[in-house]
Amino acid sequence: MMILFAIILSYFFGGIPVGYILAKRFRGIDLREHGSKNIGATNVGRVIGWKFGVLALFLDALKGAIPVYLASFIDSPLSATTTQIVVGSIAILGHTFTPFLQFKGGKGVATALGVYMTLVPIVTICAVVIFFVVYKLSGFVSLGSIIGTLSMPIWYFGTSYFLPNVNYSPVIFFVLVATFFLISYSHRENIKRLLQGKELRATQSAN
Repeated sequence: MMILFAIILSYFFGGIPVGYILAKRFRGIDLREHGSKNIGATNVGRVIGWKFGVLALFLDALKGAIPVYLASFIDSPLSATTTQIVVGSIAILGHTFTPFLQFKGGKGVATALGVYMTLVPIVTICAVVIFFVVYKLSGFVSLGSIIGTLSMPIWYFGTSYFLPNVNYSPVIFFVLVATFFLISYSHRENIKRLLQGKELRATQSAN
């Protein structure tokens, strides 16, 4: 029962639409009608200012980190790592398909960052470096997010192979791959715009 309660709580916690709330509270606007019309941190920064964008990123990441951390204290029939992975994955799904906005949420990147920074910090830091390199070269947050997420299972397999003190878990590898596909799916419109040359750079406004 505890694991079921944790899963439900993690879904609703992950589903808190931080970006939407910030835009409504401080600017009185519906973020879904401005910029890229997404409630994620990038669009928050684009529409209401980068200080709010950074705040949204931090809070969205906490939505992933807190459930994973607390899951380690749950009395679960699963292993501690598996319990954390399940709860963290549900938090990402909650952010992407938030029950508070008709199941239309953010892209899942920031919440996934919080989940994996807690579970596999070295791998996550390596992926963040990849993100920044791609972003700086291209100007596209979406492209950096997709390639950075793609790099995570590669980094994870590589570090566990070359560093003997890193224990390899096929469950974590599988979830990292699944997360890449989920985030790629949530970026499907961005991918179309990238191919068409119509994608917005982080500093551009759609208005």
